[in-house]
Amino acid sequence: MRRINWHTIRLVLIIFIMIFLYSFSSKRNSQRKISKIDIKFESNENMFLTHEMVNNLLIQNLGGTSSIQKDKVDLNTLETVLDDHEMIEKAQIFSTADGFLNMRITQKTPIVRVITDVDSYYLDSKGDKISLSENFSARVPLVVGAISEENCKSYLKLFNEIKNDDFLSKKITAAKIMPSGNVVLTNRSYDYKIVFGKPKNEERKLKNYKAFYHQAIKDTLIKNYKEVNLMFIQQVVCKK
Repeated sequence: MRRINWHTIRLVLIIFIMIFLYSFSSKRNSQRKISKIDIKFESNENMFLTHEMVNNLLIQNLGGTSSIQKDKVDLNTLETVLDDHEMIEKAQIFSTADGFLNMRITQKTPIVRVITDVDSYYLDSKGDKISLSENFSARVPLVVGAISEENCKSYLKLFNEIKNDDFLSKKITAAKIMPSGNVVLTNRSYDYKIVFGKPKNEERKLKNYKAFYHQAIKDTLIKNYKEVNLMFIQQVVCKK
């Protein structure tokens, strides 16, 4: 009579139990409903969006989180919906076993505010349009004159250079685009106009302006100037 191999039987039973528990837990986890949305903004510098606005946007696409099962939530689709929002640079979404839907959102950073006869909006570093927000007003240079959504990209390098320079971002408050395409900048502290010219040789011209400014401050002559012309990259021409 063949002896029963209890070791093999126990091993088979253990395997069946593990498969059953795994299937049971997987089924329960897939049936778990979204219990909470945790929204965090990666930067507090810009607050165009609020937690409530993002939450409402999600609920619109989920159809109400209290009735949605975890396995019914398409995270990629939700990320795409948020990434397409004009105020969001990047959205990351992931869920946890306890039913939490976690979101990490990076908002777009405005570099200038454009004001036209019919509209007013921000531009980010890529030239994408950002609508004004009731929740936040960015301290960026105002851009007026002959500028539109069609030609704004021609001036992006200049705007980015100003935004990314600590000195210039504090001193330059406005830019006027002339019909000729020339740019005239405004300084926060003094009344003279800065004739920048066409959006070319941006780094060199701005470097010349910074050198002029620091020298003029030392000579105490800066209050006497009415115009500072940067169009000639070899020199700065001033008018009193």
